[in-house]
Amino acid sequence: MHVLQLVADADEPLNVGGLVRASGYPRPTVHRIVAALLAERLLVENTSSASLGLGPRLIQLASRSWGRSELRLAAVDELKRLRDATGETVHLAVPNGTSMVFIEKLESPSAVRMTSRIGTSVSLHATAVGKAYMAALDAATLDSLLKDLPLPRYTPNTLVALEDLRAQLQVTRERGWSVDSEENEAGIFCFGAPILGARGVPVAAISVSTLIFRQKEDTEQAYVAPLLEACRVISAHIAQTPSLSVADIL
Repeated sequence: MHVLQLVADADEPLNVGGLVRASGYPRPTVHRIVAALLAERLLVENTSSASLGLGPRLIQLASRSWGRSELRLAAVDELKRLRDATGETVHLAVPNGTSMVFIEKLESPSAVRMTSRIGTSVSLHATAVGKAYMAALDAATLDSLLKDLPLPRYTPNTLVALEDLRAQLQVTRERGWSVDSEENEAGIFCFGAPILGARGVPVAAISVSTLIFRQKEDTEQAYVAPLLEACRVISAHIAQTPSLSVADIL
């Protein structure tokens, strides 16, 4: 899985030598792992360059997992209503360690589209979905998460000081919704809110993302109010469904 993740996350295609350097494993070990992944069609090899890519079987498995996601299926109608009400791109994300993973994306009808995609991992501290999720955690769980949370800078607006992040999470907790003010990507402003499961524990988050140049003046009415209503409806639905009311429901 470590080798597979390295291939998936690499900015440029890796060959075996690159995987040896990136993984820290001995070359014979990497050769053995790669051979097994190739045999199972989880990786494919470019015969001319010897570089490796994700294989068709992995894509099939990912597609099947996405299609059967209980949370996504439970939320998709409300997500469509939210997209139509705001006219903007909507994301549904679930926690995965120190990141959030998009499991659904509904594009804005506008001609200008966002580059995010289903399966993308995004940082907790620099995104509206991440901050909405963290702000809904209980104090002990949040403290444990923040203790080792990486805080890389993506734009000049990214919060990279822990005390600044804590202050924004407190504001988010008090008002019930978060913002990403060009913190993850320049030119994009996002509003986020949590989906709550059993006993009010956050299991996911939704964001509405708009381009700065077309953002409406009354943001709370245009974006926040329909976002909070969507999260309320989805939370009420999954709270009545035991298999959906715990955190590990991807």
